[in-house]
Amino acid sequence: MYTGRTEQPCCLCDSPETTARIDIPPRAVQLMKHSAPIAWRDIVGEVSIHFCESDWETVADLVVDLGMNPLSRCNVARASFDLREDFEALLNDTRGEPDQTELEARMLADAEETLAALDDPMTEERAVVEAHVVVDSLAEFDVVSA
Repeated sequence: MYTGRTEQPCCLCDSPETTARIDIPPRAVQLMKHSAPIAWRDIVGEVSIHFCESDWETVADLVVDLGMNPLSRCNVARASFDLREDFEALLNDTRGEPDQTELEARMLADAEETLAALDDPMTEERAVVEAHVVVDSLAEFDVVSA
């Protein structure tokens, strides 16, 4: 049985045919629609959100040209992520919260590197959109690069 990530439908319109995917830090889940019941600190690794072709064009324009973050319109139920196992219930033991700072720092550094290379013809539009969303999302929570 496969227990890893699966491809999800478009996080905006629920279309099963997606053409683009971006990865965001777990903390950014809080900015998504219907995210209240999700314990973002229990997410292991990045969160992937997918877009269909028509929504991707709109998102790319909004993010790059207008500087808007699309996460508030994205449904978290359509995101792909892994949750840590709940050993507390099994073992009747309490564990500390996972530390997401290393993942956030790495994703933020990668995003800033991508934005610094905007003039490079090898920089993909998807990477630029992802970088803007990561930087903007982490800035919402006052996470800055070291």
